[in-house]
Amino acid sequence: MYWFKYVKMGNIATSIKEQIQKLKNRGMDLDLEEDKIKEILLDIGYYRLGFYWNPFEIDENHNFAEGTKFSSIIDLYYLDVDLRSILTKYLYRIELNFRTKLIYYVSNKYKLSPTWFIDSKVINRDFIDAFDHFYDDDFINNNKPIKKHHAKYINDKYAPAWKTLEFFTFGSILKIYKSLNEEDVKVRISEIYGVKNYQKFINLFETIVYVRNCCAHSSILFDLNLPKSISAFAEIKFNGHERHNLDSCIKVILFILNKISTSRHDEMLKAIDDLFLSHKNNPVTKSIIENEIGYKFQ
Repeated sequence: MYWFKYVKMGNIATSIKEQIQKLKNRGMDLDLEEDKIKEILLDIGYYRLGFYWNPFEIDENHNFAEGTKFSSIIDLYYLDVDLRSILTKYLYRIELNFRTKLIYYVSNKYKLSPTWFIDSKVINRDFIDAFDHFYDDDFINNNKPIKKHHAKYINDKYAPAWKTLEFFTFGSILKIYKSLNEEDVKVRISEIYGVKNYQKFINLFETIVYVRNCCAHSSILFDLNLPKSISAFAEIKFNGHERHNLDSCIKVILFILNKISTSRHDEMLKAIDDLFLSHKNNPVTKSIIENEIGYKFQ
């Protein structure tokens, strides 16, 4: 069997055979069958797996700590995959709920302005000036309901909010919320989720959007470190003073999800606990869960 797959590492592309030799030379215990290792390297890729063996490197030459096993790297990789799968399901629920609430409450407050997202009485000028970068020919043609709207209402420059905003990203929806001129609308929506201070609400949702984007783009989750700390919030009990790691983000997601559906909150909490508990007897992933993710086993 021939292995012609090449992966770019630094400035030199290497074959699977060369990649395996590099791992041996750096001290990794290749404790799986060689054909299985080749299959994994061709499936996941040497470069991506590097994010998962990075915690086990001990020097600038990328040598591994004694006893580092290839199987442990794969365990960590699949912990990340499973965690992403759980989070994605419930993040989508939050995104949909927030989008619906924003469209409903703002549209009903400004009933005479169906395209309030470009109304300077409703939205700040900076957002409006940039809006046509979102709402271009590609946006219209790629979203069937928007295209049908313009075919029927040929004089409309934009479709109404309840059509248009269905096709905006979570980040864009949050940006619209932040761009609302009147604070009372922001407070009305934030209070639905149990947050009276809308600035703190924005911080919590910025955290949720950040995690959602990490999941959507298959970023590494286990060592997630927020660029901006989560605001101190009495209703969320963080572990100590840490408000940057993934465990803190999960607590934010659970808090907001609980305001939407207690059943979905309980379901997600159980899924997370069950996943982490399944690694409790694996000393390598258990250490990552506790020290990198920040989760505390009971």
